[in-house]
Amino acid sequence: MKSQWLGFGVALAVPTVVGAWLVLGRDSRAASLPAGQEVVRAGRRNLDSVVKATGVVRPVVGAEVKVGSRASGVVERLYVRVGDHVERGQLLAALDTRELAARRDQAAAALAAARVGATYARAERERTRGLGAARVAAQREVELAERGADLGAAEVAQATANLTLTQVELDQARIVAPIAGVVASVATQEGETVSATLAAPTFVTIVDLTRLELWAYVDETDIGRIELNQTASFSVDAYPDVDFDGEVAAIYPKAEIRDNVVDYVVVVRFTPPRDRTLRPEMTASVRIVLARRADVLAVPRRAVRREGGRTFVLCSEAGRPVQRFVRTGARDETHVEILDGLHGGEEVLVGDAPSPGGAG
Repeated sequence: MKSQWLGFGVALAVPTVVGAWLVLGRDSRAASLPAGQEVVRAGRRNLDSVVKATGVVRPVVGAEVKVGSRASGVVERLYVRVGDHVERGQLLAALDTRELAARRDQAAAALAAARVGATYARAERERTRGLGAARVAAQREVELAERGADLGAAEVAQATANLTLTQVELDQARIVAPIAGVVASVATQEGETVSATLAAPTFVTIVDLTRLELWAYVDETDIGRIELNQTASFSVDAYPDVDFDGEVAAIYPKAEIRDNVVDYVVVVRFTPPRDRTLRPEMTASVRIVLARRADVLAVPRRAVRREGGRTFVLCSEAGRPVQRFVRTGARDETHVEILDGLHGGEEVLVGDAPSPGGAG
């Protein structure tokens, strides 16, 4: 009876041991690797050598215009507010034109009088010429008639110019937009008196948000590596998860010294996106690509280790860390190129290393 119970116990124990072995085999990684150990797969990616800089979004030359008045008078009507979209030639403001209209009418009347006088002077000249040919009028009278006709023509020309000038002044009382864009500021209000001086008063400031560029402030230690047409990207605080692409269009030769730090302005041209609005003076984080290694095998920088002058990674094999010597190449901020010693898809350990289980 005792032997029967013994046999039955052995029979129960065998499947239990086998089951435990299967469970241990299935969880061998959890048993061998420290808790929280990060494991990643080696994969292919692009590696960029970059220069980092801070920058500011700026309108290109001609994309920001301060619109003033060349006429004097009282602001009768203001047609726009800050934030309004305007088209080129759109009316922005109008001055009281009663005085200017009176001057124009006065100039028009003077022109009419000058034409009457010129008509009479021409007729007098023709009559005097006839009398002079018949030797009835003296030569002096003929010369005076010729001069009168010439003066009449000159008076007509002067009156015409005066009328044109008054009409221009009247037209200048209507302030129109020289470019299309968004009204950024309004400096004059209805009822205010403006005076046309050498420094024309500003009515509104218009910015064309479709014509922007980026000024990147590059440190003097990096400016020697910057070249025209290099690829660049930047992000702004308003859209932190979006990268905007551009390229280097200009490098300013004159330095800007801020807080005793020497920077050079590198202009990055880009196409403003349609689905997001960038605005002047936005602060940007800029990355200028110096060189690019495309589609190379790479692992995170924290996975690459050195010991005794040799470089290695820890591969995860059967749930245990195994040392694998590798040869590295280019690197960027986060990854390192693997030239030899590792294949795509192999798992490597990242971060603090456990004790390796062997050498590869």
